[in-house]
Order: sequence, then structure tokens, then C-alpha cells
Amino acid sequence: MGFIGLLLMPFLDILGFVVDIYFKVVVVDIVLYWLIHYKLITVHNKYAEKFMNILKSVTEPVYEKIRKKIPPVSGYDVAPYVLLLVVAFVGSFITHLTHWISQYM
Repeated sequence: MGFIGLLLMPFLDILGFVVDIYFKVVVVDIVLYWLIHYKLITVHNKYAEKFMNILKSVTEPVYEKIRKKIPPVSGYDVAPYVLLLVVAFVGSFITHLTHWISQYM
């Protein structure tokens, strides 16, 4: 591996780690939405409310940008699923780029 590869690898590892964590946050947000929607859990606990507020503060700004481009389909919000696909694509791209750099640079 060359000098450029040595410089890029730590950056890409950290970026991949952050993307992986954000992917998991979006998955938790989607699962909690469905659990609350079907009344399998309630959010009347102050800790649960804080947790949901933290999740919303991390995901809602990105959802809003997606909603501007892709409106709800038949009243169903697809923004979380679009974000999930985009984050999965970015994570896969970073993984493949890391392998390519370690092999060719």
C-alpha cells in the first residue's frame, strides 16, 4: 500500500464506522415507529420520550430533505426507507473503496 492509501485508510475506516452507526439509528427509528404505530409500546415514559426526541433530532432533518424531493406515496412516508437505502449504498461504497485502496494503492 502506498502513501496515499496509508493516509486514506484511517479516514475511510472512521467514515465507514459513522455510516454504520447512522444506518443502525435509522433502523431503530423505523422499528420504533412501527411499534408505536401498532401500539405495541407506548412513549409515556420520560426516558422513552427523551430517546425518541434524540432519534428524531438525528433523523428528521434528513427526512425533511428527502420529503422535499419525494412526496408521500398514498399518504405513506417513504423518506426513512429511502434514507436507509442511501446509507446502505454509501456504506457499501466505502467498504469497496477501502478494499480497492488496500489492493491497488
